[in-house]
Amino acid sequence: MKKNGSWLGKTGFALLLALCWPALAAENLNAPLPVNPHLRTGKLDNGLTYYIQQNSRPAKRVELRLVVKAGSILEDVDQQGLAHFTEHMAFDGTRHFEKHELISYLQSLGVKFGADLNAYTSFNETVYILPIPTDKPDNLKTGFQVLQDWAQGVTMDGAAIDKERNVVLEEARLGKGAGDRMMRKLLPEIYNGSRYAERLPIGKESLLKTFPHSAIRRFYADWYRPDLEAVFVIGDIDPVQAERMVRSYFGGLKNPQDERPRAYPAIPARMHSAAVVVTDREATMDMVRVRYPIAHYPPEMTLGDYREDLVRELFVSMLGERLQELTQKERPPFVMADAGVEPLAPGYRSFSASAIIGRGGAVPALQALVHENERARRFGFSADELEQAKKSLYREYETAYRERDKTDSASYAAEYIRNFLVQEPIPGIANEYDYVKNTLPGIAVDEIDAYARKMIPSHAAMLVVYMGSSKDKARTPTRHQLLQAAIRAENAAVRPWQDSKAASSLMAQPPKAGRIVSEQEDKTLGTTELTLSNGVKVILKPTDFKNDQVLLAASRFGGTSLVGKKDMYSARYASSIVYAMGLGPFTPVDLSKVLAGKSAYLFADSDAFTDTISGASSSDDLPTLFQQLYLRMQPPRRDPSLFHAYISKAQDMAKDASSDPDAVFNDMVQTTLYANHPRLLHVPKPADFDRVSLGRALQIYQSRFGSARGFTFVVVGSFDVAKIKPLIATYLASLPTPELPLHYRDLGVRPVVGVVKKEMHAGMEPRSRVLLVFTGNANWSHEKNLRFQLLMDAMNIRIMDTLREKLSLIYSGGMHGALDRTPYGNYRINIALPCAPENVDKVIAAMLAEIRKMQQDGPTAQELEKVKQGWLEDYNIAMRTNGAWLADLKDAALHGTDPAAMLKDAKIVNALTAADIKAAANRYLNTGNYLQAVLYPAKDGGAPQK
Repeated sequence: MKKNGSWLGKTGFALLLALCWPALAAENLNAPLPVNPHLRTGKLDNGLTYYIQQNSRPAKRVELRLVVKAGSILEDVDQQGLAHFTEHMAFDGTRHFEKHELISYLQSLGVKFGADLNAYTSFNETVYILPIPTDKPDNLKTGFQVLQDWAQGVTMDGAAIDKERNVVLEEARLGKGAGDRMMRKLLPEIYNGSRYAERLPIGKESLLKTFPHSAIRRFYADWYRPDLEAVFVIGDIDPVQAERMVRSYFGGLKNPQDERPRAYPAIPARMHSAAVVVTDREATMDMVRVRYPIAHYPPEMTLGDYREDLVRELFVSMLGERLQELTQKERPPFVMADAGVEPLAPGYRSFSASAIIGRGGAVPALQALVHENERARRFGFSADELEQAKKSLYREYETAYRERDKTDSASYAAEYIRNFLVQEPIPGIANEYDYVKNTLPGIAVDEIDAYARKMIPSHAAMLVVYMGSSKDKARTPTRHQLLQAAIRAENAAVRPWQDSKAASSLMAQPPKAGRIVSEQEDKTLGTTELTLSNGVKVILKPTDFKNDQVLLAASRFGGTSLVGKKDMYSARYASSIVYAMGLGPFTPVDLSKVLAGKSAYLFADSDAFTDTISGASSSDDLPTLFQQLYLRMQPPRRDPSLFHAYISKAQDMAKDASSDPDAVFNDMVQTTLYANHPRLLHVPKPADFDRVSLGRALQIYQSRFGSARGFTFVVVGSFDVAKIKPLIATYLASLPTPELPLHYRDLGVRPVVGVVKKEMHAGMEPRSRVLLVFTGNANWSHEKNLRFQLLMDAMNIRIMDTLREKLSLIYSGGMHGALDRTPYGNYRINIALPCAPENVDKVIAAMLAEIRKMQQDGPTAQELEKVKQGWLEDYNIAMRTNGAWLADLKDAALHGTDPAAMLKDAKIVNALTAADIKAAANRYLNTGNYLQAVLYPAKDGGAPQK
């Protein structure tokens, strides 16, 4: 059946389904949901659960997971933080792998620590993530051995435990700040006194420093047991072989003789409405939230449960659209808002709505939220609203169904992990798509309205929350004011929602088509280059990487550098302003209705030196994508009310941006590095937006995007060249192409020279940031760029191996950088190293020492092999993704370089030597020319001090 982007295709078919639904529902609602037929799952005799699925994306790779139903909620009083600490110890020595040996070996396979190899701990679970390349048979055996060791073979060596304390404390330090401080005050209110508020996964610092080794060993022995564990094997592997290996490696695991019961804490019901006010002087935004009663809910087991979940999605979608529409007012009650039914813990969820507060303050924002909730509860929704929501929801499932054989193994693994942890149904997308096709037509407005009344019960016990900055006491409501505002809003008169009718299409008729005047095929790249009658060029690259994805992009030189200093703010926000006012005749609200059920978006923007267009769509929605492109290159819609709404919201968002010590530090780094150049863009301030002119912003946008001259459009993805050509002739060959400057202006922004050291004292928490920035002139070439990137990878191995694993000075950190060609040949390398204030000098000394070692000796043979293998793994995956091809083809078109150079990258990387990386270290890491910036805590706990 042809969909053409509309809900269920032909009206007659949808009507037939609607008529048939009552009979289907009566028969099937109590039917149990099946398990994905492509999934092999089961339990071993010891209780360990396994999930196995063959999947070829990416090829020659298997996603392994070990999931333990044990998290911080199970910790005894003397173990707070040790569930998470146990996760760390899994990488610090196991039965078959000494400390450092595990990470080092996996790196040699191309598995990157932190990016590929990872883990996390939450309240109720610990998840270990291990992707394994399967090009060598022994790799898979090693992967299973690692999982087995994690499951019941972590050695918990005393010296290793003590050494890891500092690393865990550094991880805890990273999370400190206004958000963490406010969350700790808020959680007891959210969980209404439940144990969840007392067992944050990061734990207690005092205990992490002093706990006896026996405490963590006891946690591991009690909870890492097969009846609480699951193994996931998803990827390019024979399921029979995978099941055989699961049984071989995990069948011998033992449960303890005296098992501790695995219980899930209850969350008590709230008996009375309450309000809580939480403030912090480093908070960067103010917000309100209203949470309705927390309800216990069972797992989804039947088709009826699945149907109710679809009702929930529709309800949340329609209410969200209403809240979004309120932000389009000239004086919006809030900057942005959302609503949803949130899972708080296994078996519990609640409906809540929240909003970021604008200049009107907390009370109007809260009242607007409660009014919309009450409007939904009392009057429900309209048939038109439901139709729009159905279109969008159906499109999501249709897209997933079309990509069912091109879905990454990691996505399947995440879905099956949720099934193990919270019994999320896993019928498979083919079954789900069938349910949605048969269910959506029969869901009526009455059902949605009843669900709204269920989730927003009248005069129920609410929790009303205000979180925000403590700087402006006059803006901060009291608990009493907050609660009374919510109660008044709940009892106020409310009228039914007035919905506007949606247009049926973006364009009443297509523009007069142009022509394709020439065509050239490149068989090596699999591309076709078209020249159009208006001079625009198009490069087409059809692929089979995805079944229903088309990406589009174009870049040319120009950008905001061509605009004078007095207009720099109007230029900076021109594209955002244009998008805030809609498209063609449509407001943003009307546009969302026109595009309901379609998968297509397009954005046009300018940075300092380039104009860029980017977009994406499904195969069926290519006409909509091209229509958006055509309309974006026409004179933009002018709407002063929406402009003022945009400025108001932007100023409100920027109001407290300078309260964030990290933002202030980043601003200081840029100012210092580029000698406070007048064209530097700083952290946005409210006053910046007073300098934005609507008329000038529209002129600037139109001056760049009113012409397609100089653009080479690159289209990559699932399309047929013959079928896309008529669309290109109609919508691209007809684009206006008046003359415009196709160059950028070098504004003279250059980094300082020599060794410059700068300190800033800001922030309440005892944490520091070290940033080393290396800059200089450099000529770009494909080979030089590859050497540069492998230098980053080699140094990142050193950073983790030395600064984290050997010295325990950091938890995370790293080096990243880029060679650039505009506005001149240059490079910049950032080395970011968060640490304790007392360790700043040690961290800097250790980092500079590693740089000198690399410059003197280059990487070891083992390090070179690791970075090559990791790069090649990423490269092989990238060459099967539309995004990577799009980026390379667009970049080659912009700079006039050979697009086929990307095909030689693997050969170049394989030929690189340790001497090449050593030379790159000496070339780019010039210790006589860098910026050293350090953020320390505020000396007096007050304002930033430079």
